[in-house]
Amino acid sequence: MKGGGGGGGGKRRWKVLVIGVMVLVILSMLVPLAFLLGLHNSFHSPGLVVTLQPSTPYESFSRINATKHSQRDVSDRVDQVLQKLNPVLLPKKRDINGGSRDMNKTSISGSKKKGVPVSPAVVANPSPANKTKIEVSYKGVHRAVVSVDESQRTCQVKYGSYCLWREENKEPMKDAKVKHMKDLLFVARAYYPSIAKMPSQSKLTRDMKQNIQEFERILSESSADGDLPPQVDKKFEKMEGVISKAKSFPVDCNNVDKKLRQILDLTEDEASFHMKQSVFLYQLAVQTMPKSLHCLSMRLTVEHFKSASVDIEDSEKFSDPSLLHFVIISDNILASSVVINSTVVHARESKNFVFHVLTDEQNYFAMKQWFIRNPCKQAAIQVLNIEKMEVDHSDMKLSLPTEFRVSFPSGDNRTDYLSIFSRSHYLLPKIFRKLRKVVVLDHDVVVQRDLSPLWDLDMDGKVNGAVKSCSVRLGQIKSLKRGSFDANACLWMSGLNVINLARWRELGVSETYQKFYKQMSGGDEPREAIAVKASLLTFQDKVYALDDKWALSGLGYDYYIKPQTIKNAATLHYNGNMKPWLEMGIPQYKSYWRKHLNREDGFLSDCNVNP
Repeated sequence: MKGGGGGGGGKRRWKVLVIGVMVLVILSMLVPLAFLLGLHNSFHSPGLVVTLQPSTPYESFSRINATKHSQRDVSDRVDQVLQKLNPVLLPKKRDINGGSRDMNKTSISGSKKKGVPVSPAVVANPSPANKTKIEVSYKGVHRAVVSVDESQRTCQVKYGSYCLWREENKEPMKDAKVKHMKDLLFVARAYYPSIAKMPSQSKLTRDMKQNIQEFERILSESSADGDLPPQVDKKFEKMEGVISKAKSFPVDCNNVDKKLRQILDLTEDEASFHMKQSVFLYQLAVQTMPKSLHCLSMRLTVEHFKSASVDIEDSEKFSDPSLLHFVIISDNILASSVVINSTVVHARESKNFVFHVLTDEQNYFAMKQWFIRNPCKQAAIQVLNIEKMEVDHSDMKLSLPTEFRVSFPSGDNRTDYLSIFSRSHYLLPKIFRKLRKVVVLDHDVVVQRDLSPLWDLDMDGKVNGAVKSCSVRLGQIKSLKRGSFDANACLWMSGLNVINLARWRELGVSETYQKFYKQMSGGDEPREAIAVKASLLTFQDKVYALDDKWALSGLGYDYYIKPQTIKNAATLHYNGNMKPWLEMGIPQYKSYWRKHLNREDGFLSDCNVNP
């Protein structure tokens, strides 16, 4: 009996064991299935937090021990570093924030730190302070140290009118996608070394490597958005995907920080390079004759020799001191033409006006041919080659009025351009020996009134009648020996100048200028800077102040001159870099200059001259 009972109990125990094993097998199959169906959200373990990352195409979940706050602190600090660099690195905010959450919330259970976190305070101020002192040199003439706010127009003082012109002519970026590709490439390179060290992420490592190589290949062949292949948007998505996946893993903070700092340094260097390059090209465009004007000069020169034009010069008018004589020093045909046309149009009796255009040998025949083809009413026009003048002077090269830029250390960071006589102006008494009085007009001037009353001025024995500019005093110019001049004397402007040649000869103004010029020569200063200072010292007691209404300056750099002020001025002076015949001229002022341009000449259309 006992034996039989024992056998029956054994069978029952075996049945229980079999049933238990079957239950365990079923449970082992149901639990993974429940997790796959998302039912695991209802299961919580004490002391454990389970997180899911749906913001990226690669979902991952892991457990983080709530009692281990050190790793969470590291992730928080890394998140702060990335947030400060987000606007520069990744323009798409969705991916950046998702990546930040990945780094902040996920880690591998039991893993160790893989780098020392960098303090966010170090990264918070990677650029220089907002307040910066900039030292500016104005062709060796005037220097000033100005404190400016970099968040506003940082380069207005440093580069003069260039910033205003750049804002006026701002164009959409043609390489926005290329720059975004470079940013993504740098970020991928920053994360790649850390991901490559993870044996379990071999697939992600391969994907990152392939995307990096693909981006490098595209960027080597593309410099603008138009050069990119048509499937570039898909490549953007792939790269952003692997970057988001890489952000979901703990990385070496030192390596990422080093790479991101490289991006910041390269971006600052690139911005500085492009700024300097833009300013250089801007200055080159200012100082170089446009191709259309060069074409016009060449066509007129060829036409002069082909047609064997003979101009009938009225030598009696050119040397008659009873007439009203104007002198223009220029190598620009259109500019000289506008000055003469605007003067003659507003003259009551143009038959008494005589114009003397001093130019160089290169433009001499073209200038002569232009005025033969385009006479100005009854006015007489004489074109002179200054390089062939028989004057006892060693330097017979044409030199235009010298302009120098002055920036003021006031709150508005105002910038002015002042123009002064060049060396060619000091030859006038010897060139026009029979004349007693002339009016000198710069070739960037437009006349709006009759200038005949200027010959009736009583200049009180002064030599030069000019509009004075008291915004700058003579004492503010450095490298001038103190005591030899009045430091509070106002500077004067060229553009419209009434010159008493008889008084000039009596006082020996040209000889005084040569003396000052020789005294200041021999150093490292450019010739233009020396000429400016010598001119200012030469005329310090010889300038008669004209009324401000005779000349309005600033149309070559000042965007904010009122129309009524322009209307009331007798002459408009386009001093500054933005000359009206250049493409970069200020648009709202070009009409005053353009309406005096003779557009009927066929050579203008042939050479595509459209200022």
